[in-house]
Amino acid sequence: MKPARIVVLIIALAAGGIAALLAGRSDAPQPALAPVAPLETIDVLIAGGDIGLGSTVSSQDLRWQTWPAASASSHFIRRSDNPDAINQLGGSIARQPFATGEPIREAKLIKAKGSGYMAAILPKGKRAIAIDISPDTSVAGFILPNDHVDVILSRRDNKESDKGPGADLHSGEIILANIRVLAIDQTVEDKNGQRVVVGKTATLELAPHQSELLARAKMMGVLTLTLRSIVDFDVVSDEDLEARRSINVVRFGVGATTSK
Repeated sequence: MKPARIVVLIIALAAGGIAALLAGRSDAPQPALAPVAPLETIDVLIAGGDIGLGSTVSSQDLRWQTWPAASASSHFIRRSDNPDAINQLGGSIARQPFATGEPIREAKLIKAKGSGYMAAILPKGKRAIAIDISPDTSVAGFILPNDHVDVILSRRDNKESDKGPGADLHSGEIILANIRVLAIDQTVEDKNGQRVVVGKTATLELAPHQSELLARAKMMGVLTLTLRSIVDFDVVSDEDLEARRSINVVRFGVGATTSK
């Protein structure tokens, strides 16, 4: 027999043996797979679309969404607990904005009961008070609702008898620090990419004693709003306190800063 035929025969026999071995293994029973526990889910109420601050929420703005039970907060509204929640919450006003798909929380909604949206979005114990503004007194219109500002009172005191002839005392002090802006005229949120709101009035969120202070300050001089950085929303710095103690004395056209 020729050597070439012997090589072909050997290869054929080896291939047949391997095939038989594989076939024999395929007949062996496969190990049973461990059962997979089903994922426990619940239905939670979510926003069907973007809901803006101060918007009236209708039943069309809400829908149920299947949610993993393990990651569902106790603050979420569950269908098993309140199946009629969509109808019950219809007509509420959003105290904070909701993004599409965000779970609804009752703490961010309030029933207006005939009141306007401003009364609805005010936190408990707070007051809303409006002041006149202009581009010169409101950072050229770049202050938007939900920004935080400081309120500066600028005034002129005539004290020639104390400082001598020709002496005028001009003072500027921060009378309120870290105050939230509720609205600029009728604008209560930044919509459609709008970045500038130039209005004639700004509505501020104040405590009752701050409202009294601002009402008196409106009669004493010019009020200016200074925009705070977003990282300073919860901070009253030493610079704020120092600014309250500084005044500017002008004598014969020459200014000099002194301290109270």
